[in-house]
Amino acid sequence: MSYFLNLFSPQTYEAFRRSDGTVSGFRERQRAAADRLEPGDTLVCYMTKLGRWFGLLTIIKGPFIERTPIFYQEEDPFVVRFEVDPLIVLDVDRAVPIREDEVWDHLSFTRGQERRSSTWTGRLRASLAKMEDADGALIEELLQRSARNERTYPFDEEEYRKLTLRVRRADNEVSVAVPEEEPSSTASTAVETSARESHQIQATLAAMGVRMGMRVWIPMGDRAAVMGQRDFDQGQILNRLPLNYDETTLKTIENIDVLWLRGRSIVRAFEVEHTTAVYSGILRMADLLALQPNMQISLHIVAPPERRSKVFDELRRPVFALLERGPLSETCTFLSYTSVREIADTPNLGHMRDSVLDEYVEEPE
Repeated sequence: MSYFLNLFSPQTYEAFRRSDGTVSGFRERQRAAADRLEPGDTLVCYMTKLGRWFGLLTIIKGPFIERTPIFYQEEDPFVVRFEVDPLIVLDVDRAVPIREDEVWDHLSFTRGQERRSSTWTGRLRASLAKMEDADGALIEELLQRSARNERTYPFDEEEYRKLTLRVRRADNEVSVAVPEEEPSSTASTAVETSARESHQIQATLAAMGVRMGMRVWIPMGDRAAVMGQRDFDQGQILNRLPLNYDETTLKTIENIDVLWLRGRSIVRAFEVEHTTAVYSGILRMADLLALQPNMQISLHIVAPPERRSKVFDELRRPVFALLERGPLSETCTFLSYTSVREIADTPNLGHMRDSVLDEYVEEPE
C-alpha cells in the first residue's frame, strides 16, 4: 500500500462533500499518473488555499474513464476516476492545517522551512504524486486523531465563502475568484532585477524548445534582451510568424513572450509574468482565445512559485469563466520558474516530446 496526493480546491472539496464520496476523479491529462495506482493504495486529501489535510480515500477500483457527471450538473472535467472507500472525510473546521507544529515540524518537505516560504509548495504541485511513506503515515495518524476527538481549527468563514464562488455558464457552472488588489512595487531596482530574471526564463524556454526540435518565436521588443542571455544559432529564432490570421490576431500572437511551433502550427504559448499584478499575460491569453476560440494550443503562465495562488485567482476571474471556448482556468496552466529550470536541466531533453511539460504544469484544482 502506498500514499498518493489528492488535491482539492475549496470548490471541489464542497462538490465532493455533496456527492456520496465513493468516487474521486482527475483530469484526462493525468491518466498516465493514475495508471501507477492500485487497489489498496490511499489517496491523501489536501485542500489548497486553506492549506488543510482533510481526508483519506482507499482505492477499490480503477482507474477508468467515465464521463457521466458526478460533481457538476453538466460537463465534469474529472473523467479519470477511481472507486474509493472514504475512510475519513472531515469538515473544514476539523481538517488539519499544514502549518500546525505537529504537521509542519515532521513532514519531510516542510520540516525546517520558514512558514512564510513557498519552497515546499512544489511537493504539492499536482494530484497523484507519490508521497513518502512516513509523510502519509503521519497525516493518516493526525486525521484519525482529529476524527476521534473534538478539536477544531478556526478559520475565517467569510474568506472561505469567497473561495467557493461559482458562476453559471450556458453549458456548466464553474468556480471563479475575485482577486484582492495588491499594492504595486515602487522599488525600481527590484523591478529591474525581476525583469532581468524574466528575460532569463524567456531565454531558457526558447532554448528548451530548440532542443526539442521546435521553431521558436520571441517578440521583437524582448528579442535583444533575451538573445543576450544565451547563444542561439542563426535561424533558431523565427524572424516572422508563418501564420495566416487576421491582423488583430497576429498582433496579439506576436506579443506573447515565447511560442513553440512545429511546422506552421503553434504548439505551446508562454507568458512570463514578473510583475506583482501578473495579469498582463493572462489578458493576452484571454484575448487570443476570444479572437480564435477554436485554436488548439497549450497555454502557460510562467511565474515565480510564490505567485502561484495569485495566478490561479486571476485565471479564475468571472470574466475569464465566460469565454466562448470555455473557462480560461481549464485551458491555461501555471508553470513555475523552478519547474522551468528543472525541465531545462533534464539530460535527454532533446530526445523528449513537448508533453514532458505536462508533468510539471499546475492548474486550479
